[in-house]
Amino acid sequence: MNAPAKSSKLIKGATGDWEMVIGLEVHAQVTSNAKLFSGASTQFGGAPNAHVSLVDAAMPGMLPVINEECVRQAVRTGLGLKAQINLKSTFDRKNYFYPDLPQGYQISQFKSPVVGEGVVAVDLDGGESINVGIERLHLEQDAGKSLHDQHPTMSYVDLNRSGVALMEIVSKPDIRSSEQARAYVTKLRSILRYLGTCDGDMEKGSLRADVNVSVRKPGAPLGTRCEIKNVNSIRFIGQAIEYEARRQIAVIEDGGAIEQETRLFDPNKGETRSMRSKEEAHDYRYFPDPDLLPLEFTQAYVDELKSALPELPDEKKARFISELSLTPYDASVLVNEQESADFYEAVLGALADRRRDGKLAANWVINEFFGRLNKESRDIAASPVSAAQLGAIVDLIGTGTISGKIAKDLFEIVWMEGGDPRALVEARGMKQVTDLGAIEQAVDEIVAANPDKVAQAREKPALIGWFVGQVMKSSGGKANPQAVNDLLKSKLGL
Repeated sequence: MNAPAKSSKLIKGATGDWEMVIGLEVHAQVTSNAKLFSGASTQFGGAPNAHVSLVDAAMPGMLPVINEECVRQAVRTGLGLKAQINLKSTFDRKNYFYPDLPQGYQISQFKSPVVGEGVVAVDLDGGESINVGIERLHLEQDAGKSLHDQHPTMSYVDLNRSGVALMEIVSKPDIRSSEQARAYVTKLRSILRYLGTCDGDMEKGSLRADVNVSVRKPGAPLGTRCEIKNVNSIRFIGQAIEYEARRQIAVIEDGGAIEQETRLFDPNKGETRSMRSKEEAHDYRYFPDPDLLPLEFTQAYVDELKSALPELPDEKKARFISELSLTPYDASVLVNEQESADFYEAVLGALADRRRDGKLAANWVINEFFGRLNKESRDIAASPVSAAQLGAIVDLIGTGTISGKIAKDLFEIVWMEGGDPRALVEARGMKQVTDLGAIEQAVDEIVAANPDKVAQAREKPALIGWFVGQVMKSSGGKANPQAVNDLLKSKLGL
């Protein structure tokens, strides 16, 4: 029997608690200019049937030829998933009829995939993390697309997608909640984007998931699973899992049995519905493709690809924590998307002392910068403040030239008007006052004017914050807060 995972989210049913068991088959479109077995374009958005070769259309006598770039991308992805790379793999024919599958079979990999077992480390809310095992990654060709809404009595077929290379990344049934499933797909998409092997654009169908869900009593054997096909958003993956798990629990508690089947998720109704009974592998009559030789490469080829891999999210996160003293949470936020990590690194590049101010820079990127982008529904590419400008603002704080309060005013000016932050500080007289004589005069005036508050502060030292606020106000926010604090403690005898 399998024990429930440490972070299982149990569902309360009429007969007690139930545990979800989830595995995902993620189909990721390989980033390449040509298809898996032909030279036809993979560009999205072409006119129907504009990117179709004779091979894609399954014309008689046309033979597939493997695209080496797609193989290279699959191996790089396997390395990024810390997976076993199989130096020899084979292609098989998966036989089934569908109108947008011109050959009457799909070329896939069945018994001998290009990539074997791996693992993905997934961070969850609350600081917890889990490891999700990867069962395999194999290459296969995509089908075309049937269009049912173009004509009242006929369906149209667009073969532009037919033959496009897909990596099917199959997880082990290690996931125990919809939250874990969403976090896993988010992390997987991030790794693919860092590697440049898939753009992860779910709206264009570049990444979609088949979600396998079963339920069981905690500690019981695995239940019968149902597969929810082609879910094309991370939010929908979570919704589909929640609905399907509760549906299965209701069926079992009503005395019924779960039948293994394929289902579809309807995002408008938020429910799954039956599509067909689930085929087993033997139903597809897999056999080795006679037109394709086994795929073989050397360990030296794999090693060369491994040596050229970019720094991936987990490694980048560990470096941010160790070198810059970031919290695990802040590091996770920054590395989640490569664009965010690249922006933060560019901000660091504008600092005089990145070790001293790296954490301050992270706070500014996450809270002020990302916060403003979210508020105005912009992405990083559309930001009016560049990494160099934000780095200059952080550097001015780090060197004590301006206070944090003045920095927020400066950020607003740069956001709305642009300009060089250093020049703006000079031109607008925004430098922090560090002259102790001037600060002391302001402190003396506030203390003399508020004897009652002085007495209260001596009884309750936390009230010193009120005095700091008054001095900062009187200086227009330019006084050095630490100097104000130290002087007040001395004057009040705290």
